[in-house]
Amino acid sequence: MPSNQPPTSREFRAALDVVLATSTKLDQRFVDVRSGDLHRIVGSYPGVDHRMPTCCGVMLEAMTAGDQVLRAPPKGKGANLVIRYALPR
Repeated sequence: MPSNQPPTSREFRAALDVVLATSTKLDQRFVDVRSGDLHRIVGSYPGVDHRMPTCCGVMLEAMTAGDQVLRAPPKGKGANLVIRYALPR
């Protein structure tokens, strides 16, 4: 996302969808997604315009039955939030 604008929730969701679809195509049973890594894919992280709370919110909202939070930062939304998403979706 090379842009001068900070990333949006729509962009985080699109990037997460790509990760989930790619992992599904590889016949994986689950994929672990770390918020810092997802944010780097979308852009503006690290940096002053980061949107880590938005990124984490998108990841948490995408959870369905069978998914689990493997690691959560003390304040809940940070670069080390790790969610295991069960596949296929």
